[in-house]
Amino acid sequence: MTHEEHHAAKTLGIGKAIAVLTSGGDAQGMNAAVRAVVRVGIFTGARVFFVHEGYQGLVDGGDNIKEATWESVSMMLQLGGTVIGSARCKDFREREGRLRAAYNLKADAITTTAQSHQRTFVLEVMGRHCGYLALVTSLSCGADWVFIPECPPDDDWEEHLCRRLSETRNRGSRLNIIIVAEGAIDKNGKPITSEDIKNLVVKRLGYDTRVTVLGHVQRGGTPSAFDRILGSRMGVEAVMALLEGTPDTPACVVSLSGNQAVRLPLMECVQVTKDVTKAMGEKKFDEALKLRGRSFMNNWESGSHTVAVMNVGAPAAGMNAAVRSTVRIGLIQGNRVLVVHDGFEGLAKGQIEEAGWSYVGGWTGQGGSKLGTKRTLPKKSFEQISANITKFNIQGLVIIGGFEAYTGGLELMEGRKQFDELCIPFVVIPATVSNNVPGSDFSVGADTALNTICTTCDRIKQSAAGTKRRVFIIETMGGYCGYLATMAGLAAGADAAYIFEEPFTIRDLQANVEHLVQKMKTTVKRGLVLRNEKCNENYTTDFIFNLYSEEGKGIFDSRKNVLGHMQQGGSPTPFDRNFATKMGAKAMNWMSGKIKESYRNGRIFANTPDSGCVLGMRKRALLFQPVTELQDQTDFEHRIPKEQWWLKLRPILKILAKYEIDLDTSDHAHLEHITRKRSGEAAV
Repeated sequence: MTHEEHHAAKTLGIGKAIAVLTSGGDAQGMNAAVRAVVRVGIFTGARVFFVHEGYQGLVDGGDNIKEATWESVSMMLQLGGTVIGSARCKDFREREGRLRAAYNLKADAITTTAQSHQRTFVLEVMGRHCGYLALVTSLSCGADWVFIPECPPDDDWEEHLCRRLSETRNRGSRLNIIIVAEGAIDKNGKPITSEDIKNLVVKRLGYDTRVTVLGHVQRGGTPSAFDRILGSRMGVEAVMALLEGTPDTPACVVSLSGNQAVRLPLMECVQVTKDVTKAMGEKKFDEALKLRGRSFMNNWESGSHTVAVMNVGAPAAGMNAAVRSTVRIGLIQGNRVLVVHDGFEGLAKGQIEEAGWSYVGGWTGQGGSKLGTKRTLPKKSFEQISANITKFNIQGLVIIGGFEAYTGGLELMEGRKQFDELCIPFVVIPATVSNNVPGSDFSVGADTALNTICTTCDRIKQSAAGTKRRVFIIETMGGYCGYLATMAGLAAGADAAYIFEEPFTIRDLQANVEHLVQKMKTTVKRGLVLRNEKCNENYTTDFIFNLYSEEGKGIFDSRKNVLGHMQQGGSPTPFDRNFATKMGAKAMNWMSGKIKESYRNGRIFANTPDSGCVLGMRKRALLFQPVTELQDQTDFEHRIPKEQWWLKLRPILKILAKYEIDLDTSDHAHLEHITRKRSGEAAV
């Protein structure tokens, strides 16, 4: 952009006023959105006003409408709910509330209790008119059955449910989990309640069954890193939409489609909601499902071949959920599914066994890698790997892992020139905390790591609640990829985030120190600085800590913390569970088709570029991209993609920390129509 265009962005709001209010039930992430609206609005020169108590406050006026200042939102980021109050219009109409409730649902805790006592748990979740929360929860916790209002069960659902529960018990499972949306109904419109289901299971099967109605606990708690970033991004986009609008611009809803911010006409969204309600009232449930959108449908729908699945590289939360999904979808399709222990090394040594349905039972919520994973690449073991592919009759390979999984795929493609046995389809599912696999905006495990960093930052800041003038310097993982440092900085409200992709000098460090000196003169007397572990070989964490300690002497003191491998561990977040489950299902569906396509002269022979792919999210779609086509997009020396989408978010981090910088407004969402948005077959 030209200097004039940058200057225009900083004066875009002069002479304009923006009001921000929260409506509906409380939802984590609301405060992050309010904070972003206030600070970006002020940055552009606009006046920003709080409207307390939602639409009711807008109507009542008076003291309910107050001008916001930069400092008034300083402590909002990590708080749950909404600090400016909210007045309810209709229950559960805001998607943000539904999304956050799914992230807050603590289904691992319930699973542990059920396994200990061999029980059946019936969980009733919010969703009087929409089954989104119940559906995503069932995917995230590996439920046996889910009831949602959009898709009532068949008339003989009682028989099917009891048979399903009996089968899982007979396979050795010690627990059953059934998720029920509060608005669940049968095909005649009769409500299906959690108590109805409990009574059915107790009467017909005699199982010890407990009902848990989660209620408003789903609205409480601290917002996750995902919600803080989502709220911040949507808040920024909302300000841009307002300031760029004209009297002819229709009112819009700011949303997220895949990884892209979008603007949708408000009245079209309202009409779709009415259409869903009408379709359900007329018992046109298939139509209601379609109107919910492709993402909802993908969550709902998720000849015999032999497919092997393995983990490669460092462990990442969500790997087990991806393996479980791959195995079970493969079995449903009638395939024989093998699991490989210890990555390519295990494939070479023959550490391979067949997996049945119960083999992966309970894996969804478990962190790490149950199969074991190593960084070993296949090239040195092509002969042994080829022999085992023949021995076990492996016809397709699902590789779940990070940068090593991607480079291992490239080596397999190269090895096809020498070994025909390697001419089988394979697909790489990105799974790494570093989020550095070319071909995908997101990797399984990155959200869990980000949440761990964000939670740790919150606790560190809270530890100094009674101590003023203190700066914390925290080192994150990620190799040369600055994704974790940047996104954690955005989510935790950092004052600076040092990364390899954005080179910095001693002058930049001095400017950051001076910025914190000025900050200590305000009401907020704490600072947070994040450093990616390989951002600079000379400006180490110790160097930065010593610099801040020396230059801040007498003004603030400094503390440092290296988070280390705790970022790789722990139970996966609901986002990672859901993402991994969908990626595993999509990979296996692709694999089945590719194996059939590659069947020649009585055997599988796949030697085309599109028979070895990375499955990744690119903007708004899940795409299969040949690994060979991704080579030109890869910086192999530093193990990162040459272009990374999240770098465009770094100016937001600096603006929210009150730095005087230029804001590039050339890349923003455009108003779309819902009908056109749904017409794309690849939309996520």
